[in-house]
Amino acid sequence: MSQYGLLIDYDFCTGCHTCEVACQQEHEYPAGKCGIKVTEFVTPGLHKPLCIDNVPFPTDLCDLCAQRTARGDMPSCVKHCQAACMSYGPIAELAQRMENQAKTVLFRPR
Repeated sequence: MSQYGLLIDYDFCTGCHTCEVACQQEHEYPAGKCGIKVTEFVTPGLHKPLCIDNVPFPTDLCDLCAQRTARGDMPSCVKHCQAACMSYGPIAELAQRMENQAKTVLFRPR
């Protein structure tokens, strides 16, 4: 059986926080508690323009929406991502896609 994960291409994340809202609503988490958090990283530019990266980080609460994925649905964060920068699928396939994408992270739950 393949292990599934979440591939995030943060080169395209706009920092809209929709993934956080979708997660909180899906799991009925209270304010401040979430399975994914968007963090903003600012890199000042010396010889190039300022760079701002928004990186969604799954937390220890993330189970990739086990109930949703058991029904064949996408995790809530992936379904609602407005920038379409998140993908869900077998780890091996996601790792292959990473080879051609510069700013990506791959998440595999415990």
